[in-house]
Amino acid sequence: MPSDNILLTSLGLELAYFSGRSWTERRGAGAILRFERVRPRRPGRFQPLKSREVTPRFLDRTLRALKRWKYDIVDMDEACRRAVIMSGPRRFVCLTFDGVYRDLITSAYPVLSRHRVPFTVYVPTAFPDGVGEAWWLALEQILARESRVSLVIDRRERHFTTATTAEKYHVHEFLESWMRTLAPPELSAAIMDLCKRYSVDLKGLSREAAMDWSDLARLAADPNVTFGSATVNYSALSSLKDGAALREMTMGKAVAETALQRQIRHFAYPFGDPASWRRTHLVMAAEEAGFASAVSTIPGIVEAAGRTNLYALPRISWDGRLGSLRAMRVLLSGAPFAPVKPTRNSPAV
Repeated sequence: MPSDNILLTSLGLELAYFSGRSWTERRGAGAILRFERVRPRRPGRFQPLKSREVTPRFLDRTLRALKRWKYDIVDMDEACRRAVIMSGPRRFVCLTFDGVYRDLITSAYPVLSRHRVPFTVYVPTAFPDGVGEAWWLALEQILARESRVSLVIDRRERHFTTATTAEKYHVHEFLESWMRTLAPPELSAAIMDLCKRYSVDLKGLSREAAMDWSDLARLAADPNVTFGSATVNYSALSSLKDGAALREMTMGKAVAETALQRQIRHFAYPFGDPASWRRTHLVMAAEEAGFASAVSTIPGIVEAAGRTNLYALPRISWDGRLGSLRAMRVLLSGAPFAPVKPTRNSPAV
């Protein structure tokens, strides 16, 4: 069960904090925090995406703590500047948000604006356009309510038992991992097949979850907000051919610049896609597309004096199941820590 893994991770971080030796030493220039959704806790035992959520209260506690710990909360331009100069006396934190979820403006923005801190929003432009497919939300919804699901994988009908919470988590992990490897046409066909079988309105679900351009225009009026690009369709770039990946980068940048009437200088690999930023030509493509930086989900901190590649910037993806500021302080310090990772096996029957 996911709860076992997160419990071990939480205990490890708590022990690291109380040991004091690992996280009190100064490391790097600062850190980039990655968030997705900010909304109140939901009821229900099956919440496979809970790790990608934090509550508004926790976000508020985090900002108060960062100020108390004497971190400079900076925008992405300043984070990049500090990555190439010699390390200064104070460390920085840069706040970033992926996915253009509507709760960013309804739940997170009131907290962020009250604290008057800068933050960066990475925009996959198909979603404010109303044509993006939030397949991961549809998958969660289907598994939450069904006791058995079927779909075609590799041209063969597969059946999965999802009667218990444990089975739902197991099947979700397998299917989500598989779907992320698919090229966009195959991924769209797979999720549309599931949605048709189990009566889920993918288009409506996606539109309801995402901000539109009027929401983003409201954010654009705030000088503390920086916009970055996350392609057009939020496809894992490693699933695309090189030319298609570059087009997703350049078109996403162009659409966002036109809609928001400002230069888009920063990029986020969709889902943090490890296979993308490990491929040298895709990292080079981010520079070729005209970006000044590209963020990944490489865990870790940003080193000073040019020791960190600006096109593979590490980010700390905060796990919303962890409510401990002590755990966050250990991670922000750059202390070496290896979280527990669950194994992935096919649950097909």
